[in-house]
Amino acid sequence: MPSRRIRFLSALLAMLALPACALAAQPAATSGAHYRVVAYDTAHHPIPAADVDRIDTLIFAFARPEDGRVTLAPAGRALLQQRIALKAAHPKLKVMVSVGGWSVGGFSEAAMTPESRQRFADSAAALLVETHADGLDVDWEYPGHHESGIASSPQDREHFTALLKTLRATLDRAGHGKHYLLTIAAADGPFVDGIDIAAVAPSLDWFNLMTYDFCNVMTPTTCNHTGLHASALAPADARTLARAVRQFLAAGVPPAKLVPGVAFYGREFADVDPAHHGMFQKYGHYQGGHDWPQLKADFINHDGYVRYWDAKAEAPYLWNEQTHRFITYDDPQSIAAKAAYVKAQHLGGLMYWEQGSDPDGELLKAVWQGLQ
Repeated sequence: MPSRRIRFLSALLAMLALPACALAAQPAATSGAHYRVVAYDTAHHPIPAADVDRIDTLIFAFARPEDGRVTLAPAGRALLQQRIALKAAHPKLKVMVSVGGWSVGGFSEAAMTPESRQRFADSAAALLVETHADGLDVDWEYPGHHESGIASSPQDREHFTALLKTLRATLDRAGHGKHYLLTIAAADGPFVDGIDIAAVAPSLDWFNLMTYDFCNVMTPTTCNHTGLHASALAPADARTLARAVRQFLAAGVPPAKLVPGVAFYGREFADVDPAHHGMFQKYGHYQGGHDWPQLKADFINHDGYVRYWDAKAEAPYLWNEQTHRFITYDDPQSIAAKAAYVKAQHLGGLMYWEQGSDPDGELLKAVWQGLQ
């Protein structure tokens, strides 16, 4: 029986004897990369076991900053414990707590001084230790901004960096060897100018990029509210998932720390100017949001709502010629395109808002399958 060394040399000589074209045809080695599926969850619905197995990290929303501390009311703690209990049957699942959300203030004040930052961090660490959660997600919308009605300060940018550094150090001490995850929910474009992206990146495990709501009740026109790329009709400064990723990469964030978002809901606009099937047009009023089951049951190719596909943006939308109503949303086709983009750019995975908007798990399955 030939030795291992002889067998190795024989195989090497055989490979060298192959023509170049045959070598080129050999399959490339797989990288073995794992892409995260990150779910925001408001705990309105139980999660089927099959769905839990497709989620890497579940982020329970929301705790609140009150009097400078991270707090979670008893009812919220009970719901969080239901989610943490899932780990008994799904040991690979991570369950985090998100603090904040749109229009939730108290962050600027909590980040203002070394003492206030430490008080915030100590309360966050205590919450994670008490509940056996796996980490904290900070959803401050947004440092240096007050569009949502919260207090802000010109110093928010530097204070946010200091707050996250304090959180990282405090969570490391509290873990006693366990690594508590630390993430932030971040927007893009002008809404991230209050964050020193390069400075906060070392403190974070990843960024949850809120690459949705690009148009809403506060914007003057319709758009692809969660488009991957820019529509042919989009202005030069239009926000897209790909532009958000490029913005964070340009700031020096490693690709694997970027987890862009998918929307499990659509946004509807009424009295829309009819040019281009309502895309990037002025509208009379914002009609509201619709979760995925309602979109399927009542809107997509129903009652005059015709589905169109924006090939350049890689996003679907609905236009109702009779009522001049426009709906923008994500579906399995656009999610597949986003998953392919994540893999091509070697990003960290995909995040979505939110679990309760897809009770049958159809869109979650598209996220999971796309990232395999």
